[in-house]
Amino acid sequence: MKKHLFVGSRALILILVLASFSLVSLPAPFGPAGDPAYAQPAPYYEGKTIRIIVGFTPGGFFDLWARLIARHMPKHVPGNPTMIVQNMPGGGSVIAANYVYNVAKPDGLAVVMPINTLYLDQLVGRAQVKFDARKFQWIGAPDKWYNLLYMRADAPYRSIADVISAKEPPKCGATGTASTAYITPKLLEETLGAKFDIVLGYQGGREIDLGVERGEVICRAQDIQSHFGREPFDTWHKTGFERHLVQDPKTRDPRLPDTPTIWELMDQYKTPAVSRRLAEVILASSEIGRAMMAPPGTPSDKVKILREAYAKALKDPELLAEAKKGRMDADPSPGEDLQELAKKVIEQPPEVIERVKKLLGN
Repeated sequence: MKKHLFVGSRALILILVLASFSLVSLPAPFGPAGDPAYAQPAPYYEGKTIRIIVGFTPGGFFDLWARLIARHMPKHVPGNPTMIVQNMPGGGSVIAANYVYNVAKPDGLAVVMPINTLYLDQLVGRAQVKFDARKFQWIGAPDKWYNLLYMRADAPYRSIADVISAKEPPKCGATGTASTAYITPKLLEETLGAKFDIVLGYQGGREIDLGVERGEVICRAQDIQSHFGREPFDTWHKTGFERHLVQDPKTRDPRLPDTPTIWELMDQYKTPAVSRRLAEVILASSEIGRAMMAPPGTPSDKVKILREAYAKALKDPELLAEAKKGRMDADPSPGEDLQELAKKVIEQPPEVIERVKKLLGN
């Protein structure tokens, strides 16, 4: 009887020892005080800083949008990182684009906001371009960059028809051949047969506007948002100083109900198919707007986080209220759509590329 009791005790001790090993080797489902998040890794972006590299000097709409996004996007990123804006102007945003494409680490901590016509530099094969717009990871855009052409009201050109039939072409001011102020009138020449005398060399848009006021030039092409967002245009509209000849959205902007679109005019003047395709390539920049892109090779999970946070930020009531106060029109585009658009506009047949080169003076 004692022998059996001894054997049974040893078996019981062995069972208890084995049970204790099993308990020790099992991971605890909860941490201290039952906290289910115990021992979970911190979000990738926690304690980190995301840089927005802007290809322009401070104060313009690119810079304003970047700083607005930097204030509101972090709260939609898991880990709530810091976001800062770094201005890197020069080369029509090519310097900033080259930097983010080739130098910045593809770790989701650097993005770029370059000029919306950046892809045209690649399309025509400019030597300074060290990037492929299709390989950027497109995050999103806060707005569209639709354009108009304004003219002094005392000039003898009341419509594009007047420009087409004029013996002397109107003088329009522009900073350089990559600017909207140059590209828009050149596109009207290529698609409608209008003629313009484009005066290059102005330092910026404000200088062109002053040139218009002084009578050095009488017209300028610029984006609609800026035209209805600041002086001197507020005063010009009140005094009737200028008129609007053409705009480039597919449908008329509510602020320009009596101004025809280039698409309407191409229908009216029966623009040939190859010229219409040229217009589609050039005006894709309007859809791109002030887009944000990450370097090629950025991990897909980081791209997903940035795209989702960007989309949420552009629906954030606080951001939208700030944008409205600053007269900035939010009309966002998702990164996935911009990724497809970049591919579409770069992959053009040779005859269209040659027309783009001609238009840009290459």
